[in-house]
Amino acid sequence: MPFLILTVLIQVAFVIHVVKTGRNTTWIWIVLMLPIAGALAYLILEVLPDAGNTRTGRRAKQKVSQALNPDKDLNQATRAYQRADTVENAMNLANACLDKGLYQEAQKLFDKALQGPLADDPHLMFGAAKAEFGLGNLSKTKELLDKLIESNPDFKDQDAHLLYARSLDGLQQINAAQHEYEALYNYYMGPDAMFYFAEFLAANNNADQAQSIYSEIVTAAADQNRHYRELHADIIRKARLKLH
Repeated sequence: MPFLILTVLIQVAFVIHVVKTGRNTTWIWIVLMLPIAGALAYLILEVLPDAGNTRTGRRAKQKVSQALNPDKDLNQATRAYQRADTVENAMNLANACLDKGLYQEAQKLFDKALQGPLADDPHLMFGAAKAEFGLGNLSKTKELLDKLIESNPDFKDQDAHLLYARSLDGLQQINAAQHEYEALYNYYMGPDAMFYFAEFLAANNNADQAQSIYSEIVTAAADQNRHYRELHADIIRKARLKLH
């Protein structure tokens, strides 16, 4: 009961603050409909504006905004594309679709962009490859990445390299996949390549080495800072679950 009373008092205080300071009245509905989350959002985004100028404040503000409007980036990219059908807007919308797992939509946008004068653009080709991989089209993924390197031999991207290794893995090109995973293991920044290499090893009768790599991911994460652990939380959690 005391917690309920405190929640109501906070809501009343924030509603009064909205009215007195002339802020957008939409906040009233947010605070009332989402008692805790709404009050926290209002506190961070409106009551403590100076916090938004710090690194921690910006991160908190981003998380709250994402929670309140998870489709903000996708909606903004959609509106921009509707206003002007440019390659840049199409690429931004396609990438927003990738972030949401809308691979079919992303595929169509990237394919359209690749029909024009930027047919050999490495970023467009990599985006198209990610869309194809998301759709399970592994052969097409590999084909696009092979063409990317052929057209842009100086292009270097660790995530494109990892996607290539994973496409080979999925196509059961075992020797080629292992060669790429081993190369990635030596230079990839972050635990993703290590995790997928461990998955590959576990699926190909090398459980002991896979366990060693899972353990390495978890141990290394413990020695890293909070930002690293937050950034790679999903992979670290998956690696921990794989440990016997």
